[in-house]
Amino acid sequence: MAGVASSSRQRSKIAPYLMILPGLAYLGLFFVVPFISLARTSLSSSGGSVFMPTLTFSWDFGNYADAFSAYTDQIIRSFSYAFAATLICLVLAFPLAYVIAFKAGRYKNLLLGLVILPFFVTFLIRTIAWKTILADDGWVVDLFGSIGLLPSEGRLLSTSWAVIGGLAYNWIIFMILPLYVSLEKIDPRLLEASKDLYSTNRRTFTKVIVPLALPGVLAGSMLVFIPSVGDFINAEYLGSTQTTMIGNVIQQQFLVVKDYPAAAALSMLLMGLILVGVLMYTKALGTEDLV
Repeated sequence: MAGVASSSRQRSKIAPYLMILPGLAYLGLFFVVPFISLARTSLSSSGGSVFMPTLTFSWDFGNYADAFSAYTDQIIRSFSYAFAATLICLVLAFPLAYVIAFKAGRYKNLLLGLVILPFFVTFLIRTIAWKTILADDGWVVDLFGSIGLLPSEGRLLSTSWAVIGGLAYNWIIFMILPLYVSLEKIDPRLLEASKDLYSTNRRTFTKVIVPLALPGVLAGSMLVFIPSVGDFINAEYLGSTQTTMIGNVIQQQFLVVKDYPAAAALSMLLMGLILVGVLMYTKALGTEDLV
């Protein structure tokens, strides 16, 4: 009996590792291996022709310095656009998530469905639709011109505002849902207790609701900011040559110029900058409730 019990305990110890083995294998095959390949490419030297490029691994760290110096403007622009889009998403999503969590009642599922419904359409089609909406001969430009928000020769398409607006629209769902989850977890009795203690609505919001919603703010901000930095679709269809983002540069270097070391170095540099930014942001807000 003792041997059976010992064998059972041993199997119970091994079982968790066996359960996570498929996940580890998936991450290793589709994340670790490509990451190592990308890092190796970023430290290689290119040769051959445009049609048949060759790579030689040579620990060429100069690729990083060249990439950063050549595309500093695009890197700064990408982070600026992503930050603006994240801020817009937060301002728009918080009231909506609050209403769904606390005021929607029996219509809560309906409102959530309406929020998710547009995103059943593919990312590319939604972006091209905004290109049509913001066109110079579209109704939005006519409306803004008629109320004086645009000059007579003004335009929305091919501007930085169009790119930021496209980023905010395409990623706002990833701000709404985490905020909704955090707000719904708030015990209504805390709000009632705040009112019983003669707290104003504003003070209840800043001292009770906002601190308890910070995990949703943190998660939503990262889910919007990270893909926005590397996005190239919105800048391609809604912007111009003056609004090029680093994702457009990486795409062009990989697929058109075929300068793979430069493209890989830009990709690694972008991942490093995003990682530093995320670590600073999570440290500032705290991540205890997300663990």
